Amino acid sequence: MTTPNELRLLPWSGTGDKPCYLSTDDPGGYMSRLADSIEAIQLGTASELLEEASEALDNQGTSLDDMRCLAKELTGALRDVSRVAKSRGHLRVTSDPRESAD
Repeated sequence: MTTPNELRLLPWSGTGDKPCYLSTDDPGGYMSRLADSIEAIQLGTASELLEEASEALDNQGTSLDDMRCLAKELTGALRDVSRVAKSRGHLRVTSDPRESAD
């Protein structure tokens, strides 16, 4: 049986916005590759939104409605990036025993 510290936090949430986890010893398996792919998309989207936000803030003509929409999109992207960071940090600690000694 897999212990909780061996579970991978997936880059999507379940019903009620609850976290989803993957229990596998195969980092090259279908679900692991799917999670890696979705994480890459989420990080790319966040990067694009960051650039868009910088441009919007520099543009005096950006409307309040556009800023609200952008803030909503940035909030979602930040949530995704936070989940990716937690997952990758957790994977790093569980895969490298030297990390847990710190």
